[in-house]
Amino acid sequence: MQPPTPTKTPTLLAIAWPIFVEQSLRILIGTVDTFMVAHVSDGAVAALGVSHRLIMLALICFNFIGIGTNVVITHHLGAGDRKGAESIAGTALGVNLWMGLFVSIPVFLFNAPLLRLMQLPDNLMVYAVPFLSLMGGTLFLEAINTAVGAILRAHGNTRDVMFVTVGQNILNVVGVSLVLFGFFGLPKFGVEGVAWASVFSRLVATTALLFLLHRRLGIRLHWRTPFTLSLERIRRILHIGLPAAGEHMTYWLALLTITGFIGSMGAESLSIMAYSQTVQSLVILFSLSLGLGTEIVVGRMIGAGDFDGAYRQLLSSLKLCLLLTAGGMIIIAIIAPHLIGLFSHDPKIIAGGALLLRLSLVLEIGRVLNIVVINSLRATGDARFPMRVGILCMWLIWVPNSWFMGLHLGWGLVGIWIAMTCDEWLRGLIMYNRWAKRRWLPFAERSRAEVMRNHVPVVNET
Repeated sequence: MQPPTPTKTPTLLAIAWPIFVEQSLRILIGTVDTFMVAHVSDGAVAALGVSHRLIMLALICFNFIGIGTNVVITHHLGAGDRKGAESIAGTALGVNLWMGLFVSIPVFLFNAPLLRLMQLPDNLMVYAVPFLSLMGGTLFLEAINTAVGAILRAHGNTRDVMFVTVGQNILNVVGVSLVLFGFFGLPKFGVEGVAWASVFSRLVATTALLFLLHRRLGIRLHWRTPFTLSLERIRRILHIGLPAAGEHMTYWLALLTITGFIGSMGAESLSIMAYSQTVQSLVILFSLSLGLGTEIVVGRMIGAGDFDGAYRQLLSSLKLCLLLTAGGMIIIAIIAPHLIGLFSHDPKIIAGGALLLRLSLVLEIGRVLNIVVINSLRATGDARFPMRVGILCMWLIWVPNSWFMGLHLGWGLVGIWIAMTCDEWLRGLIMYNRWAKRRWLPFAERSRAEVMRNHVPVVNET
């Protein structure tokens, strides 16, 4: 029998730059929607902002399979086990299809009650209900996209996912422009038209990703796929994915709770938050892309047994990401009023948004530690620790202090941003300390051993 030959680990830059472009374009979809809907009213923007919170919560249910799939596949590829990687990919597709249907149906049927739970004012329901009905009812497409995207990225095909996202953005921008502004004599469909355009671009993206999955890797979504799931492979995916989901779910539940606090302050506060976070997301891209890229590289190193290389890779990625984020936030802080002014002409909204963006200079540096280090901890198999710390910090520091400073003391959005900053920095420093002291090493050794147990050796017939 021939021992496994580790596949060549791609460089961080080769993986990360397409992810950066892809994530930029994904965020651009929301940014373009926000910019165009702002021409309807600030209230419409606030309504879509709340709807997007609910959609993001649903996407977490799909993303945890994508996270687990990405990590487990990179372990197999690092050990040279392509057959094992393909079996994990098929399982991920089936599981996410079921998850997509399970989430889409209740969001479609109960969108109005969900929006009321978010304290959305009654006068904004006319915008949010049709938007959430369409976007929520087709979330199963996003579930498929998440699984396929994770499979392609883990195999190093990050540029394919990037190109699909480029096409999706072009379709979305053209579609939203046509239905919102009534170009070429077409009727204006308002916010509901924005949802229809987004759904169409999402459907085209799903078709393209499935085609690339078959073209690049020979894997296709068959009708039997959801009914031929391996419990052992699901267990291995969930070992990484469920703790990640727990951490992400905790974050978004906390954010939804805090959005409820802000909703009680009025539509103006919701609009300020929506515009500020739209601009912030442009800098968060550095953390997301380098975090995901580092996860893939570290995962392959763990599969290959190169633990020292994995340790050094995280430190190198972290330095680069801190530098890029700090530089980006300094620029945003300087031109903050002009950036918010692109979305609204209300002086109060511009002033409030500019203040939050300047406070975010400190906030985003702390967020870097969380995103980049946590992704690498997961890549080693150490996924539960970030979840436990996240639950404690978010619900003992972020949420109660947001209420105390934001509502009780009357500091408003400033108090909420301060509470968020304290949470990000505390969790980030805890994560960095765990990596620096190599407390993830036993998990990495266990992950490597599990891959080798499940590896099917290649028989040398010569």
